[in-house]
Amino acid sequence: MNSPLTVLDDSLTLAKRNLIKIKRLPDLLVFTLLSPVMFVLVFAYIFGSAIEIPGMSYREFLIAGIFVQTIVFGSTWSGLSLVEDLQKGIIDRFRTLPMSPSSVLFGRTMSDVVINGISLVVMVLTGLVVGWRIRSSPLEALAAFALLLFFGYALSWVMATIGLSISSPEVFNNASFIVIFPLTFIANAFVRAEDLPGVLRDIAYWNPISAVVQATRELFGNTNPLDPPPDVWPLQNPVLASLLWCFVILAIFIPVASWRFRKAVSR
Repeated sequence: MNSPLTVLDDSLTLAKRNLIKIKRLPDLLVFTLLSPVMFVLVFAYIFGSAIEIPGMSYREFLIAGIFVQTIVFGSTWSGLSLVEDLQKGIIDRFRTLPMSPSSVLFGRTMSDVVINGISLVVMVLTGLVVGWRIRSSPLEALAAFALLLFFGYALSWVMATIGLSISSPEVFNNASFIVIFPLTFIANAFVRAEDLPGVLRDIAYWNPISAVVQATRELFGNTNPLDPPPDVWPLQNPVLASLLWCFVILAIFIPVASWRFRKAVSR
């Protein structure tokens, strides 16, 4: 039984390995960072002229949604990298080393936090260019960034579980998009949840993405006080709801991903 310090040390070593691997593929990272920039420009300058948000600029409304969408897309690195490592036999090499098996998963998900942090820096700069501003205190802004990274870390375990259940990177890309697109678009990321029709509106109210987006908007000061969120608990208490969602996701998917990992390496 490995001690927590041993697991942490092995995880940090593997996280460093994963980041060095990305450094050797700069074109992949560049295109990953360009994607959210493209979303900002398209929504801000094309759809922004057709979408009205009472009492505030659509660009300020939009950026929190793009932040969360970027974090969600960034979480796919864990699943994709695990699929590739399994396919190439790298995981089998890890098994021959004196290291904790669980550190493979923890190291993979920890490196995603760094990647998401880089993405957020790019998104902040892009947002400032199109007119977005932080209108809250520095402490609240830091809390918003911390919440985004924590949510991305939780989702990395979901993507790791999917990756460990998939046979190839191509299949993983298709499977992850099936999860990502409904989550990000049936939410309040790009339009107000209350403007969606019927069942979609109810789904958006209880979608964890909506809670994180609303929490991020409030922490950045990008909300209209005269237009309060819908009278549903997650959007009335978005920070608490977001934290609860993160802990629930981790409580479910860390054990499931660990089980899938043991099953995958035993094939």
